[in-house]
Amino acid sequence: MKNKNLAFWVVIAVIILATILVIYWPSSQGGVLDEATMNCITQNSQLYVLTNCPHCSQQKQILGNYLDLFNVIDCIDNQQACIDAGVRYVPAWQINGELHTGVFELEELKEMTHC
Repeated sequence: MKNKNLAFWVVIAVIILATILVIYWPSSQGGVLDEATMNCITQNSQLYVLTNCPHCSQQKQILGNYLDLFNVIDCIDNQQACIDAGVRYVPAWQINGELHTGVFELEELKEMTHC
């Protein structure tokens, strides 16, 4: 009888853990998009950052392996570009002529760029 109870609770625990992984895994990894969508996002956006900004580091982490595809402007190295774009806070995204401040997941960038 005790073995049946133990087996039951082990199965319940596995189901709960699997559910949590399915719900939270994609968002914690920033999502995964196909190459064509990523190319569309990179062609329709520009990212403004500061080297020592923790939120900028978080945004770069979300971009992951795709980071090199993006046009990333560091406002320390290129202050004039940031001034010209009207960047007051970072990270900032210039998308379709509009400036968006904050950290965004890949799915959010997909929607914002209409990709």
